[in-house]
Amino acid sequence: MTSKPTERIAADSDEPEADSSAEQLTPGRVLDHGRYRLLSKVGSDERCNAELWRAKDGVLGRDVALTILIGDRADAQAATNARRTLERAMHASTFNHVGVARVLDVVTQSAGDPPGVLGLVIAEWTHGTDLLDLVAEGPLPPGTAARLMQPLAAAVESAHHAGLVLGADHPQRIRVTPEGEVRMAFPGPLSHASSSDDVRGLGAALYLLLTGRWALGDTPEGLPSAPTGPDGNLVAPRTLRPTVPMELSTVAVRALGNPDSTGTTGGVRTGAAVLRVLEQYATYEPANTLSNGAPPAESNEVWRRDDPKPDQAKRRKLAISVGVLAVATILVIGWIAVGVIGIFTESNQSSGSGTVIEGNNPGTNTQQPPPQAAPVRVTEGTSFTAQGDPDAPARINNLFDGDPGTYWSTFGYFQQLGPGGINTATGAVLTLERPSVLQQIVINSPSAGSKVEIRQVDGSPSMNSKLLGSAVLAAGDTPIKLEAVSPSSKIMVVLTQLSQKGGEFSSQINEVTVTGSVA
Repeated sequence: MTSKPTERIAADSDEPEADSSAEQLTPGRVLDHGRYRLLSKVGSDERCNAELWRAKDGVLGRDVALTILIGDRADAQAATNARRTLERAMHASTFNHVGVARVLDVVTQSAGDPPGVLGLVIAEWTHGTDLLDLVAEGPLPPGTAARLMQPLAAAVESAHHAGLVLGADHPQRIRVTPEGEVRMAFPGPLSHASSSDDVRGLGAALYLLLTGRWALGDTPEGLPSAPTGPDGNLVAPRTLRPTVPMELSTVAVRALGNPDSTGTTGGVRTGAAVLRVLEQYATYEPANTLSNGAPPAESNEVWRRDDPKPDQAKRRKLAISVGVLAVATILVIGWIAVGVIGIFTESNQSSGSGTVIEGNNPGTNTQQPPPQAAPVRVTEGTSFTAQGDPDAPARINNLFDGDPGTYWSTFGYFQQLGPGGINTATGAVLTLERPSVLQQIVINSPSAGSKVEIRQVDGSPSMNSKLLGSAVLAAGDTPIKLEAVSPSSKIMVVLTQLSQKGGEFSSQINEVTVTGSVA
């Protein structure tokens, strides 16, 4: 679904060389033949003399993340390091993961740019907040920190399996999405970066979220450095905040390559090792209790640090499920009661007449009551795409896990779905617990304006399968009436139009609930 960017090298410019282009990089300045207009500076990575900017792509009308490498073109070492960084960024363009912004293009020494610009790495823009801003008001609850870090740790592990290095070891290259996920927003590893640097970066980012302090290399301006003890070793997060679980504190310190509280060094060398601990503590709640004896639950909302509000989405969904079950129960009880009354009535009539009637009685109503609707559990899901690669196959199970706090989402497309586009439909094939005549499906989604189709699968999934229903999603729950006349054991839930956010098209589905009658 993504095209590999091609490195574009312009001819040498006749413009005079300058010592630095930093003073010439200001909001409104355009780069790469006027294509990218600088909007705001996000940060800087002084290790490689790079500036991190949000910019507008004038050709496609979308915001992008620019990593601008700066230096003297006459400096052979600086030029070599910059070229190596650009090459590594271009190799990473084939890597797709929710924890990393996609590399869209790589440009080397574009004519017309300030002479100190050695190259650009252009990536998709990550909406959300800066990692430093996130801890400006203080560190996060341990469970929240663990949840946020999971996508980045998973991305590091996947990238290393693919032989790639992300360069996830600088706080201003990392952002937090509106959905509450830490993401590598400005790809472009240093020329000498290794996979070990990515793991140390995970440890440093976790340490930052747990303590509000940076523990790796030079500390960015305005961010306090991690303290060290009398022995010169890094102070563990648990020492600074006793509510931090021992294992979470230990993995942060040992991923950084520092001795833990027992004096043990090393031991955490992979993203998978960090991810296992994060998954273990993603639902962690402190041991202390409230006045009523109940443990204080952490909020899923990473922007709040006071007492969280109740999870309204989960309450609403639970209320809907309980309501459906209550209605179904009442109807079943009513049906049974009518049947029992009918039996006694017929018995009384037969006893009163003293006559035994044999054979068919035209006056007897033999029609069975129609089956009542009840929830139908989804047991399995697989990705479906009309063409190209599937969207986020690892998240398909989030569609039916019963938790509206988890979700499945498409990648960010630069074209709307449809004929002539990069794809025409994307979604999932859901396997039902039992064959059922389906009556309704409820889709919980924040992506208002997305179009969805529900199709019955009798053989191989395709867009030629029988259409049961369709709708344009609203924000929240969207009920869709299904016109089914035969039982279904599998259905397709496919998006045929995505929501537009900024210059991209993407949609998210939190939960799918199916109701029907047993075949």
